[in-house]
Amino acid sequence: MLRIMFALTTVLSFLTFTSVAAQDWQKGMTAFENDDFATALEEWLPLAEQGEPFAQAMLGMIYKMGLGTPQDMTKSLLWFRLAADQGIDAAQNELGVLHLYGQGVLQDYALSFRWFKLAADQGNASAQSNLGVLFESGYGVLQDNIMAHMWYNIASANGNEKASEWRDERAGLMTPADISKAQTMASECMSSGYTRCGH
Repeated sequence: MLRIMFALTTVLSFLTFTSVAAQDWQKGMTAFENDDFATALEEWLPLAEQGEPFAQAMLGMIYKMGLGTPQDMTKSLLWFRLAADQGIDAAQNELGVLHLYGQGVLQDYALSFRWFKLAADQGNASAQSNLGVLFESGYGVLQDNIMAHMWYNIASANGNEKASEWRDERAGLMTPADISKAQTMASECMSSGYTRCGH
């Protein structure tokens, strides 16, 4: 379970804000990058309250980690959920992690799988690797080395370095035919835009 990937990244180049909101966002990001989490929280909270999903996702992480404020899993869950409901893949991945470990919520492998899958379908490499972990371990799904290998392979192709190591570990437990099947499935999944990912 230590393999679960935590990743909350924002793609600033795709954000669209008013000029004032953009300035507030940037002030928050600069503060965050300089470990001034209290200022980041102060800058992002009004944006998040106005429904800005990237600010909501970052608040989820701030409260989850207790950065510049006491750790508060209830607030973390709230902000992650608001961002995830708006399609922010990093927040969806984090909700998967929270449900997997029962942090601030009841442990629920099925919900963990659901959130990881939503993020993975958007190309989130951490979520794709996390699906590999679920299939490797049999958490919320039937244990399946082929599916684990497939998701690790996809995550690796999308830049997750640990996933390639874990894929190779799975391969050591599989027949050449199963490896070939997993590779074909990974290729089909990626070429379909993550709409055909499985048996």
